[in-house]
Amino acid sequence: MVSVKEQYEAYPYPERDPKDEAKRLITGSPSHPLEMDHYLFGGTRDWSKPLRVLVAGGGTGDGLIQLAQTMTSAKAPYDITYVDLSTASRGVAEARAKARGLTNIRFETGSLLDAPDFGEFDYIDSCGVLHHLPDPAAGFAALRAALAPGGGFGFMVYAPYGRSGVYPLQEGFGTLLDGLSPQDRLEAAQKIVANLPDGHPFKTNPNLSDHHASDAGFYDLLLHGQDRAYSVPELVQELTDTGWRLQSFCTPALYDLTRIAPRPEGMDDTTAMGVAEKLTGTIRLHVGYAVAADDPRRIAKGSNRKLVPHLRGVSPQALAQAVAKGRAIPVSADGLRAKLTLPKSAAPLIAGINGKRSLAEIAQGARMDALGFGMAWTPVEKALCDWGLMLYSGLQNHKG
Repeated sequence: MVSVKEQYEAYPYPERDPKDEAKRLITGSPSHPLEMDHYLFGGTRDWSKPLRVLVAGGGTGDGLIQLAQTMTSAKAPYDITYVDLSTASRGVAEARAKARGLTNIRFETGSLLDAPDFGEFDYIDSCGVLHHLPDPAAGFAALRAALAPGGGFGFMVYAPYGRSGVYPLQEGFGTLLDGLSPQDRLEAAQKIVANLPDGHPFKTNPNLSDHHASDAGFYDLLLHGQDRAYSVPELVQELTDTGWRLQSFCTPALYDLTRIAPRPEGMDDTTAMGVAEKLTGTIRLHVGYAVAADDPRRIAKGSNRKLVPHLRGVSPQALAQAVAKGRAIPVSADGLRAKLTLPKSAAPLIAGINGKRSLAEIAQGARMDALGFGMAWTPVEKALCDWGLMLYSGLQNHKG
C-alpha cells in the first residue's frame, strides 16, 4: 500500500502553483479570521493581541495563506506554526508564503500527533487531515492538548452521504492496484473510472468534482489508502471523547431539520442534525469549529449591539435593493438550494453594513429605535448567518 506520506510527496494536494498568488487569494472555511471571530470569540476578539496559530497538516497551504494574508492585510499580529508530513507539500506552501511576502510563519515537517510539542495555540486549523490518520481519535486528542485556554479549533472532515460511490472504488482500487507506484496506480484507475457504467453510484453523484480538477485531486479522492467519513453523531462523539465540544458547523442551515420537516419534541441537537444530514444527502464535508469541552462560550449574536456585521460573497447594496423590492434571495450550499425572504424594513439596515459600523451605529443611521431594529434585524441574522453569508467581527476596526 502507498503510505499517506508517499502519496502527498508524489501528488501534493490540493494542486497549487505559487505563481498564482499574484492574481488571487483562495478563501473559504474554516480559518478565515472573520469567521473564527464569529464562531469562537463572540465577534469581540481583541485583534491587537498576537494570535498564536497551529496549522496541523497544512498541505499546500490554502488555510495557512488565507489566514496569514488576511491578518497581514488587517495589520493584526500573529505567529503561525505550520506542520505537515510531506516535504513536497511544505515546499509549495513555503513558496506561496514567500510569493506574498508573508512572515511570522514557522514551517515544520512532522506529524500533527506531535502538536503539543510545538506549544500552546489560540487557534488550531486541521482541514482534511484527521480522517486520514490510522487513529483519528489520537489526532483529535493531540490537538486538544495543544489548545491554549480560551482558544478554538477549525476543522474539516469527510461526510459519508455526499461522497456516495467513493468508498467502493477506493476499496476496489486498494486491492486491485496494490504494489504499484503512485503514478501507475493513477494511470490504471483513471482508465477504469473513464469506463464506469452509467448507473455506478460514483458516476451518478453530482457532488464530486476533485477527480476532474487535477491528478492530485483524482488520487486524493479515489486512491487514498487511508480514509474515513464521519456522520454527524460519529463526529460529535469523536469530539466529545477527545475533550472537545462542537461549537457550530459553518453553514448551520445544512443541518437544520426544521428546514425539511417538523422536529419532534425532545429530539436532541445531535440527533436532529444527523437526521437532517441523512435527509439532505448531499453533504460531502463537515466544516466547523469546536472549543474545549468545558468551555461554555457561544457564537456571536446580534443581541450585543456593539458587534460589527460583515456580509460574505454578496454586496450590501445589491442585497438591500433586492430586499427593498421584496425579491426572494437565492442561496445554495453543498447541492442544497433555497430562497430567503427578508422583511423590506431590513433593507436600510443591510445597506448600512460596511464591515466597520456596529449594529448600534447601523440602527442609528437608519433612525430605528431598539424595538424596530430588533424586529427587522432578527430574521436577517437568522437567515444570513445560518447560510454563512453574514459574520460578526471587529477585525477591520483593528488599528495596527
